Amino acid sequence: MERMLLVAVAATALTIAVSPGNGGATRHWTLQCGPVAGTLPRAANACTQLARLSAPFAPVPPTTMCTAIYGGPQVARVSGTFGGHKVRATFNRRGGCEIARWNRVSFLFR
Repeated sequence: MERMLLVAVAATALTIAVSPGNGGATRHWTLQCGPVAGTLPRAANACTQLARLSAPFAPVPPTTMCTAIYGGPQVARVSGTFGGHKVRATFNRRGGCEIARWNRVSFLFR
């Protein structure tokens, strides 16, 4: 089963940029799955976790009710391909839905 999941993300090549939002330096990584490569620490683990997620880069639907909480100034941008499909996603921690979305793929931001 795990092998089938990894095959599903074989056509994955991502560029990840994470800004702490406080004037600190933006960190940059790359991730490729099938074969696993890139500069992201624990790349194989990240590929496995991505394979288990359904639509990990989808935005929060516009009609979703979200809590008005603030999780921090961090911003992450992910671009490239995931499972052969183009990806261009921005993540932040401003609001409950965005925090949950961030947490879902936070293994890409460490």
